[in-house]
Amino acid sequence: MSTWLRRFHESPAAVVRLMCFPHAGGSASYFFPLSKRLSPGIDVLGVQYPGRQDRYREPRIEDLGELADRVHEAVAEVTDLPVAFFGHSLGATLAFEVTRRMARPPLVLFASARRAPSRQRPPSEYVHVLDDDGVVEEVLRLSGGENTMLADDELRALFLPTLRSDYRAVETYRPDPPDAAVACPIVAVTGDADPMTPVDIAALWRAHTTGDFTLKVFPGGHFYLEQHGDDLGRLIAETLTAAVVG
Repeated sequence: MSTWLRRFHESPAAVVRLMCFPHAGGSASYFFPLSKRLSPGIDVLGVQYPGRQDRYREPRIEDLGELADRVHEAVAEVTDLPVAFFGHSLGATLAFEVTRRMARPPLVLFASARRAPSRQRPPSEYVHVLDDDGVVEEVLRLSGGENTMLADDELRALFLPTLRSDYRAVETYRPDPPDAAVACPIVAVTGDADPMTPVDIAALWRAHTTGDFTLKVFPGGHFYLEQHGDDLGRLIAETLTAAVVG
């Protein structure tokens, strides 16, 4: 399998594959719990960006368009089953751009905890230009004041450059054209207390699909899925079952 993809649970009888795109600073292993919940009925693959974990020595990619090109190449190798995308935060924007590159769109695009492509942060709110303390403050704000990677000085030194590069990629991204849309259904998911993705901003994903649109709101903040993994798993499973049967 490509160095871009990770499988945590074998699912030889699955009839659909879910590709999971991590958040800024995140890695494929973040989706291990979701894979455990959905397997073996759904084959779950996590996307592993360069510059982290076992790809730590590889150059980080700071242009989201280039990142989408590379991921698209990897996804094209595993389309023997119908495919759906789940992207969290930065991963939602990346999944949207990979979808735009596919000749045959995924069954469903789940856009989690991310503002719509047409509502990107203005330069005055960029995180990647802040000093280390400023970046740390933003991470703690989104994670509810806890982050194990920041508690250890050595881990923090390894983590911050990757995080900053990811922020640079997503903050400098602009869709071309601004009203770009995909043909597959979009399910936008957010937490009701997410400081980055308020419900009304998540709802704007509706303008970026020519297919069906659904908005689902869970209690919680930017990482609502860590408290509501079972409910999220059911939402994904039910949505994909309906898509495959339909």
